[in-house]
Amino acid sequence: MKAKVTIVAVCFGVVSQLATALSLAPEEFLASRQLACVLAEQSLGYLSETEYGEKTHTLLDGFDDSERDNVLAKALGYYDGLMFSVEPEQVNERLETFVASASCNDSGFRHVNVTLSL
Repeated sequence: MKAKVTIVAVCFGVVSQLATALSLAPEEFLASRQLACVLAEQSLGYLSETEYGEKTHTLLDGFDDSERDNVLAKALGYYDGLMFSVEPEQVNERLETFVASASCNDSGFRHVNVTLSL
């Protein structure tokens, strides 16, 4: 009987830790949304390597390693979801729409297009 209780307690502890790792705090959720915008901007060539590194590090500063992993996983999942069932010739259009959307604009990242005609 005591062995069963111990096994159940250990299993409960492991499941609780996994559930905590899968949930995101509000700060992590916001950072993952912002990071998805950075990934989209990088894919479109809007950011240099230096700009990409600065934005990524700025977003991930203050998080410990496991939180960073959660933020990155969520951002990559969101980015991957944007590309689901998209024809190759529509990828840039989908990314440009996302970068221009309220999701990216509300997060403090903005991309401006300027066209000059002579």
